[in-house]
Amino acid sequence: MNSNIKLNPNMAAILGALVSDAAALGLHWLYDPARIAQIESSKGIVFLQPDETNYADTKGFFAHPNKLAGDSSGYGEICLLMLQHIAKHGKFKRIQYQTEFCAYFGPGGKFIGYIDSPTRLTLRKLLPLEPKEYPAKSGADDDQFAALATIPVLVATHQGTQNDLLKLVEEVVSITNNNDVAISAAQCTASLLFSVLNGETMGKALASVLPAAGEKLNPLLEASLNYKSLDSITVAENFGSACHVIEGLPTVFHIAQHANDYKTAIKSNIRAGGDSCGRGIILGAIVAAYQAKQENMVPSIPLSWVARYRNITTAADAYEAIYP
Repeated sequence: MNSNIKLNPNMAAILGALVSDAAALGLHWLYDPARIAQIESSKGIVFLQPDETNYADTKGFFAHPNKLAGDSSGYGEICLLMLQHIAKHGKFKRIQYQTEFCAYFGPGGKFIGYIDSPTRLTLRKLLPLEPKEYPAKSGADDDQFAALATIPVLVATHQGTQNDLLKLVEEVVSITNNNDVAISAAQCTASLLFSVLNGETMGKALASVLPAAGEKLNPLLEASLNYKSLDSITVAENFGSACHVIEGLPTVFHIAQHANDYKTAIKSNIRAGGDSCGRGIILGAIVAAYQAKQENMVPSIPLSWVARYRNITTAADAYEAIYP
């Protein structure tokens, strides 16, 4: 019996992102691959209960004391919020989305957890204003991974041209990350997922989107594709494993190039340490979509992992509202 599930590629992209984020939460922002390896040998590596003792006497930041195994990080919550927004409105509507963002992440909202810098600074700008006064570019001058959290939903639900998609991506990313590197990274990864969903091979898709990455990110991504075999720990050590897309995206491209299946990709991402949830959103989307797009709908996401994602019903209901 195959324990993986076969999905429509568009749904696979969204669910692949959400499940990957939740799978990494237990060891999120632990910057010690050796400690991660010790934990994996005794407890496994995916869907762990966040535990402060795992971070003791090593490099790391324990950010999720109130989370349970299977919960989402802030990135996953942003991704799910965008999915619900599209389900509700049928398309992206900026002021409505900014209003929903403030209501969810702001004071009195449903979100409980760590608020990263782009989210915090975006709220600081929007909360004092009436919705009609919201600026289009309300985000922080920051290239952290919040910039990529909506990409799986934007691409998977987009029905227009690639040029239209890239304009939409810039508009959405500027809400939380009004930063040129963040926008270039988002447009690059959106183009990558768009290519994968349109049947391009992984190798060709990765190479073709390099020019869209921008002057700073392009040479880093190109260098990350020169590694001949999967070694996410070494790649993360070389390029960085913190929250900035300029550090994390080379590892995403490296894993996407070499991992043969979804489980291998997500575990390799977690083993690299650092901002595994931030990287996991876009990596999970790309790998899951690519596998689902292959002939005969190759199974990708483990059913047991989907079952452990605590927001699966909310995500499924939102997707079915878009594609009944």
